[in-house]
Amino acid sequence: MALPDYQEFYRDKTVLITGGAGAIGSNLTRAVAGAGAKLVMVLDDLSSAVKWNVPALANVMFIEGSILDEVELKRVFFEGPDLVFHLAALFANQNSIDHPETDLLVNGLGTLKLLQYSRLAGVERFIYASSGCSIYGSSAPLPLTEEFMSLHLSTPYQITKMLGELYCNFFHHHYELAVVKARFFNSYGPGELPGQYRNVIPNFIYLAMQGKPLPITGTGEETRDFTYVEDIVDGLLRAGYFEAAVGQEFNLASGRETRIIDLAEMINGQVGNKAGVNFTERRKWDTKSRLLASVDRAQQLIGYEPHTPFEAGLKNTIAWFRENWEGIRAAASFGPGISSAVRSCVTK
Repeated sequence: MALPDYQEFYRDKTVLITGGAGAIGSNLTRAVAGAGAKLVMVLDDLSSAVKWNVPALANVMFIEGSILDEVELKRVFFEGPDLVFHLAALFANQNSIDHPETDLLVNGLGTLKLLQYSRLAGVERFIYASSGCSIYGSSAPLPLTEEFMSLHLSTPYQITKMLGELYCNFFHHHYELAVVKARFFNSYGPGELPGQYRNVIPNFIYLAMQGKPLPITGTGEETRDFTYVEDIVDGLLRAGYFEAAVGQEFNLASGRETRIIDLAEMINGQVGNKAGVNFTERRKWDTKSRLLASVDRAQQLIGYEPHTPFEAGLKNTIAWFRENWEGIRAAASFGPGISSAVRSCVTK
């Protein structure tokens, strides 16, 4: 069966995906390679991912290295990528509070280096993974629309994600680099590992599969706009193809709210965990009691239509955990004395 035009577009292309060993990156790698790309280069330092997550395909080349490493950047850009999907980042809010200088280096300088190399290499399009959870601050009206931005941000991660968008704007206006800024909302799905600085869904599944109570920071009435990874990947493929996306920013979200308490109950129910939940104090930086994004602009510009029901996405994610349980257990990293509590705002 013939592929849609926006997928067929990737046939015989050379594509660079930074952070390609992560959940979104690995699924994007699989999609681009499956569309017939000539070469998909994955550049990832494995600081928060595992190599076995990268699809082992003939047209996929994995390079273990940092986006701050000039040698590795010269190596991948020597191949002449047609498109760059820049997903690599120091993830996420609490990590940036604990390590603000590293956050600035990776998310700030790293993004600047990618833009510089992309411009010099004549890249056709640069797609930047931004964060809808970060850009809008805590006072934006719901549903969140692209016109609203806030300077009152509560973590270094939010600041550097904003900085990345501003650098993209500069390179677009000054150098005419074709940039696209995709703002992710609460991504989840197969490929995402649990860990100290990771997200609520993999951490909840990890704990539930061990028969432990799920820790909720807050009341449980807080909501998030959980978006299945395949829907985000579809949006990214469209972002690389449609001309209307160039120079624009848009939300990639589900457009639906889910309460954290309902999420916990669904996971416990699907896994069969009888341990229930525990409530803990809300973190100081977690200032958003609700998240809900508008996807109207993405629909208009690139035909984006999230289609995965939340319950089905959770079922697929739990199935992936079961299939890869030993590898996940070996890779899960929780620092001493650190709770695996809710990571309430995600970007990838």
